[in-house]
Amino acid sequence: MLKQHGRFAYRSIEGRPRWRWPGGKGVAVFFALNVEHYAFGEGLVEDLVPGMTKPDVLNASWREYGTRVGAWRLLRLFEREGLPLTILLNSAMYDHAPDFLAACRAGGHEIACHGRTNSESQAGLDEAAERALIAEATARIAQEEGRAPAGWLGPWLSETDRTPELLKQAGYRYVLDWCADDQPFWLRTAAGPLLSLPYSQEVNDSVAIMGRQVSAAEFADMVIAQVDQLIEDAADGVPLAFGIALHTNIIGQPFRRRELARALRHIRDRSDALWITRGMDVADFVETDPSMAP
Repeated sequence: MLKQHGRFAYRSIEGRPRWRWPGGKGVAVFFALNVEHYAFGEGLVEDLVPGMTKPDVLNASWREYGTRVGAWRLLRLFEREGLPLTILLNSAMYDHAPDFLAACRAGGHEIACHGRTNSESQAGLDEAAERALIAEATARIAQEEGRAPAGWLGPWLSETDRTPELLKQAGYRYVLDWCADDQPFWLRTAAGPLLSLPYSQEVNDSVAIMGRQVSAAEFADMVIAQVDQLIEDAADGVPLAFGIALHTNIIGQPFRRRELARALRHIRDRSDALWITRGMDVADFVETDPSMAP
């Protein structure tokens, strides 16, 4: 037998219960905006131009553009379109750009946890160190927002063999690390079930634009095609969900943001078939629907 993770069993999309999201909608859509902070000159990085000499001013500045400009422009774009955000937050951002988080709070956007910083990952940490990372990031968000975050995305989608247990023990209700489905599903953990929400690794500006070098227009077309196809797929009665992965320093660039706006208008125009929401609201609904019981 092949080694397995043991977190969930195979289940065909065709053999699932038929039900609908609020308002009778077939597809739930949420916008997952990564708001990340990096150390200068050390730790993990995402680079625009690899192989630069040290100190790497070019790439550090490109990443910082995301917090100084891109995040703000995207926030205002979503406000103009009347669309909610799920902010995937490195908790170090509270020290770096507290005014941006205040603006997110004022807009009623969800603050989910994306670890402390993207200069580190959980991979390879011992249990005490990983537990401390989760606890520190979670406590900072709870302190600033007045409530603990419901959702978690690991920095670099990194996990150890015990991560789901630690997240469940820390009070998390959903995780975005597992991209195995177009519908929420439950992960088995020794601490009880933990909900996994769809967070696309295909329709993800980092993977698509930085990794595969697609254009801004192509990425917007990918968003539109994904939404339209999921609406068709959900016509058989099986509700689906789509978490659109965005990053402030990538899609926040002006020429890309203009194309994203085109995709957002398309999504808004298809709201008759879409429940446009936040990650925590999807979790709320699934937790109360008996057909989705773990």
